[in-house]
Formats: sequence, structure tokens, C-alpha cells
Amino acid sequence: MRVNDVEVDASAWPTPQLAAVHELLRQRARELGYLEDGAGEIDTARAIERTLAEEVSVAEPSEEECRRWYDANLARFRSADLVCARHILFQVTPGAPVPAIRSLAEAMLHELRANPELFEARAKEHSNCPSGAHGGSLGQLQRGETLPEFDAAIFEGTDTGVLAQLVATRHGFHIVAIDRRIEARQIPYELARADAAAELRRRGEACALSQYVRALAGKAEIQGAQLDAAVSPLPQ
Repeated sequence: MRVNDVEVDASAWPTPQLAAVHELLRQRARELGYLEDGAGEIDTARAIERTLAEEVSVAEPSEEECRRWYDANLARFRSADLVCARHILFQVTPGAPVPAIRSLAEAMLHELRANPELFEARAKEHSNCPSGAHGGSLGQLQRGETLPEFDAAIFEGTDTGVLAQLVATRHGFHIVAIDRRIEARQIPYELARADAAAELRRRGEACALSQYVRALAGKAEIQGAQLDAAVSPLPQ
């Protein structure tokens, strides 16, 4: 591959396009006097960063733009559903008598439904999970932090207290107690503005860098690579 009569070895790059972009930026840095002949990779990277900082301007998003982005992406600015839960695990290992283990778990579930104040003691005595030492406490959980079956049991409902059914997972049978549910809430704009501005700034930077590289490519002779809008202009 050649960029402005400079032979470029693209084998070290994920794609020829990225190799071409890097060479374009390297040549521009050299034109500006930021890079000397024979410079190493670190100096080249610094020179390219300086070139982009000097020649690519990114406007700070306005208050109106931030507000509009927030309003159009409300789902991104919500706190997660949380559940404060405890459990007692009856572990099932290869070769273990599953029906007998289930019977023990169901018997204890029946006891704890009638006497939930015994949950902590039973967890410490019988749970096969390290959390048993802490009364079975799992702390605050959000969706996706546990196994799918466990997730479904604690989040797809509104009950609190000891759940009426055992929860079966690959680890075994769980007696689960829900102590508290904290529903997701919309994060107000005032608290989300910084994140909205950062996202708009990132998008603006990507657009400006892409335009900058296309402008360099339009003035260059490139053989062996076709640059388009899909190519990242950032040096890798």
C-alpha cells in the first residue's frame, strides 16, 4: 500500500484503512514540524495527538443540545431496579440425591414462611453459600448480577418477605427472602447533564475527526486502501 508515494506496511494493522489513516496523520504531523525523520512510535503518537489537537476543533455542546439529547434518551438516564435479598442454598452436586435435597429445602421453606425470624439462623446453619455466614445476605442486587433463574425470581414480582417457591438454579435450590425493593427512578436533567454533554462531545469529536481525515485523504494519493466514513480517524 502507498500513501503519497510512501510505502506502508499494513500487515501490523487490523485493516489497510487504519494503516492509511495513521500514515496520513503521520505525514501531516511532519508537515507541521511536529515530527522529525526517524522518530519512534511514541514520538509519532504524540505528534499525531498534537496535530489533532491543533487542527480539529470540536464545539462544546450547548445547553439546548444537552437538554434535547436528554429528552430523546430518557431510558439512558434511569437508575437501576434494586432488590435487597437473602438466600439459603441447598447445593446439588453430581451424584447427589436431588429429591431428598429438594424435600429438605421445601421443609425449611415451609418453616420459614411461618417463622421468617428464623431465616438468619437457618442460613448460618445450613446454607452451602459463603453468604450463609452473614445470614444469607446478598446485599443490593440489580438486574443481570445473578443467574437468569434467580434474576427472574427476585425481579419479576412485587412480593417481599420469604418467597413462596424454591428457586432452582444450576447450583441447587434456594430459599429466597426479599427484604426491600427499590424501583428505578428517572435521573433529573440537572444530574444527567454532564453525561449528556460528554456523549455529545464524543459524537462531535468523532464527526470532526472523520471529516478531517476525509479532507486529508481528498488531497492525497492512496493506493491499496479505500477510505470512507466507516474508518476511525483516531490513531490506534
